Amino acid sequence: MKKTSPPPSLKKIKTISLRKRPSKVTVNDFGTPHQRGKSFTDFLKTLPHLLAAKDFKDIVQRVVKARHRKKPIIFGIGAHVIKVGLNPLLIDLMQRGIISCLAMNGAGAIHDVEIALAGKTSEDVSPRLQRGTFGMSPEAAQVINQAVKKGLHYKWGMGEAIGRHLLELSPPYLGMSLLAAAARNNIISTVHVSIGTDTIHLHPSFDGAATGKLSHKDFTRFSQMVSQLEGGVYFNIGSAVILPEVFLKAIALNSNLKRGIKNLTTVNMDFIRHYRPSVNVVERPTAQGGKGYHLIGHHEIMLPLLAAAIVETL
Repeated sequence: MKKTSPPPSLKKIKTISLRKRPSKVTVNDFGTPHQRGKSFTDFLKTLPHLLAAKDFKDIVQRVVKARHRKKPIIFGIGAHVIKVGLNPLLIDLMQRGIISCLAMNGAGAIHDVEIALAGKTSEDVSPRLQRGTFGMSPEAAQVINQAVKKGLHYKWGMGEAIGRHLLELSPPYLGMSLLAAAARNNIISTVHVSIGTDTIHLHPSFDGAATGKLSHKDFTRFSQMVSQLEGGVYFNIGSAVILPEVFLKAIALNSNLKRGIKNLTTVNMDFIRHYRPSVNVVERPTAQGGKGYHLIGHHEIMLPLLAAAIVETL
């Protein structure tokens, strides 16, 4: 049997004093207990200055700085943001002049219109799929497809077309619509459609050519807003594929046109870290300058906290 070397002697270990050793965490970074009756601003001060809590406070400061410098603050949202009841918060941020541009996917537009028409949205897919009734409610399809035809005539983008059409129709829950609020407050709204992914594409009123034309116009309008993001902030909230791809292509377009954006802040907010938001939002666009962040958690908790912190800090 081969002889093994004797174990090392621990007596020769060299040590370094804890007081001299560099450390990543100090008590100065610790959080403090919230005191009953204190304000929300006081609560923010209780958060630790570590990891996501530090990022959260940094993001708020970057938004506030961008707002004061009149730089764009763009929100790109997936449909889930609407489905968890956050329209009133986003509308408030628009009315305060904090959101400069609101981008969404096609599903987001459908849920927004359903909310405006009926005050409810999000059907139970599983029991309706095999019955052939999933996605077959005609109201939202008719409104959106009518708006698209009108937008084609007036050369609007899809977000603007739907928002303006809702304002004209004045449905019962108009005040809860993001697209209507954007139109009312002269804020750019864009809808980025992947044809075949949305229920309204199954309806006879759907016009693929017109939808594609308006959605492409929205891409150019979105790209124009992205071109001004130097010193601004881009949020990707709850979109795992469509909006991260659209954002990256807008960055690529502006780079090709020699309008590169180096000093920007990007923030991805979702339940988990998906591949495309990580690389297309947080990493690649900020590789030449700026800062990318992840805020992971439930939208219905994280977004109200973020919105409140921005409003309080402003």
